[in-house]
Amino acid sequence: MKRSGKSRPARKARPQEDYNRQLRAALARYLPTRGLPLIQGALRWSDRLLVLVALLMAFSPLGTLQDRFAEARQAVVGMYGSRRRPGRTYAGFSARLVGVSPRLLGPVVEALQRHLIRVAGADAWRVGRHLAFAGDGSQEDLPRTKANRRRCRPGGKKKSGPQQLLVSVLHVGTGLLWSWRRGPARSSERGLLLAQLAGVPAGALLLLDAGFTGHEVLTAILTQGLHVLVRAGANVRLLRKLGWTVVEKGHWVYLWPQALQGQGQPPLVLRKIVLIGRRNRRICLLTDLLEDRDLTVAEAGELYRRRWDVELLFRGLKQTLDRRKMLSGTPDHGAVELDWTVAAYGLLGLLLYEQRPEKVSATQGLAAALRLVRQALAGRGDRRRRWAAGWEKLRVDRYVRLRPKRAWCWPHKKNDPPCRTPQVRMATPTEVRRAKRLALLCRAA
Repeated sequence: MKRSGKSRPARKARPQEDYNRQLRAALARYLPTRGLPLIQGALRWSDRLLVLVALLMAFSPLGTLQDRFAEARQAVVGMYGSRRRPGRTYAGFSARLVGVSPRLLGPVVEALQRHLIRVAGADAWRVGRHLAFAGDGSQEDLPRTKANRRRCRPGGKKKSGPQQLLVSVLHVGTGLLWSWRRGPARSSERGLLLAQLAGVPAGALLLLDAGFTGHEVLTAILTQGLHVLVRAGANVRLLRKLGWTVVEKGHWVYLWPQALQGQGQPPLVLRKIVLIGRRNRRICLLTDLLEDRDLTVAEAGELYRRRWDVELLFRGLKQTLDRRKMLSGTPDHGAVELDWTVAAYGLLGLLLYEQRPEKVSATQGLAAALRLVRQALAGRGDRRRRWAAGWEKLRVDRYVRLRPKRAWCWPHKKNDPPCRTPQVRMATPTEVRRAKRLALLCRAA
């Protein structure tokens, strides 16, 4: 019997497969093209499959690691239907990921940074005249297993469980994550921030809160070729009329702790900017940009107001993405889980910022973007239109709030006093002599 010359019609992709392919195309846009091979000999878990499953697990809304792994693996199998199936157990996947995570994370972070620069363009790369980045830290919880309690002690209240410390740097112009470092909860928050300075573009302005006002921290930031705008509290002691510079203006102050005066450390010349906040509270900012032509008071107020986006980053990570607590039972697995969760957050922000028509901060509208990704991950949603069309309909709420955003029944247990202004005093004659002697030594050298 002869076959007819007509070819069979192509099989129409099922909705699940169609969603998986669109999700693969969206993720592949931001992942590095080199360094993440899909096929590596006889290995079931190649580098690209490991990265994709680790990122998709961070997007999954399920409550256990095994369920998140099963959902992410099923989506990856749908993305590469003709390829050999990866391993079926979460134990095998996690063992492989822990061993190669530092090697894979570096290229992924570099690719995310390159795409951040691309999507920012000339309009959002700078905030006015300044290239601004904001830095801050937050605690991430871990399960109360023996291994976690032994190595990851709590860094907050006494009744807290095991925790990790996460310090992030945010690009203020776009609201996108730039870099991060994590460590034990009792590690140095300032040290984790300084470890990221080498990757920040030279000449950038670093916006910091009151926990980063130490002389050593500010000196290290300025040595890297960066500028700083930091809030100063009552624990900071500043000097006036020290005689270190020939010209001294009224708003210039010196940061020179007594412990460093006899060690040959020069004082930091800073400019004090006082802003009036809500309820007539005075906010004191310190910056190394001494002249008003370099940084005006209005620019300083606007930049410090936008520093709040780094706080919204942690809120999106903990509440919107629901990753306030990692689920791994050991510190090594918990560190890897946190790293890829933060990387997934940065990738989600890139998706939102580039696909949404309105170019506003990526910290706004994160819940709607996460909803679209979870629909594609689970293979559900509106099947009458393309998955990518959902991103084009995302809009930013611009309503005017008529009442304060505070629940009347909320049990507000945290009543921290507001950050007061620093102490400023005249330099003593002894301090003036020390400064002059040190200035002579510096000029002779």
